[in-house]
Amino acid sequence: MRDLERKHLPFVRSLAEFDLIIEIGYHAERGSPLTQKHLLALGICTRTTLRRKLNVLIEQGVLERARHDDDGRAVVFQVSRSALQRLDRYHGGLVTALAKIV
Repeated sequence: MRDLERKHLPFVRSLAEFDLIIEIGYHAERGSPLTQKHLLALGICTRTTLRRKLNVLIEQGVLERARHDDDGRAVVFQVSRSALQRLDRYHGGLVTALAKIV
């Protein structure tokens, strides 16, 4: 599993970053994108750490900032298309690896 993570998700350096990416993607798919305030309420990490991790993931092109559709003042986060493709390949690799075990 770690080999798959290193191969397909080189941008993920901690569980907190992985959790942020998964939560942002999950809520975006459900049509309820998350703001920084919402992410902070999830308790994944402290405010300062959250801000730092979001900025790093945005600089790496993993996450993107966007204006909220309903409230143009709010900034929401979404997973970039390239990161979604990498996550999909990671998922496929996990399914294949687990199928070999069973």
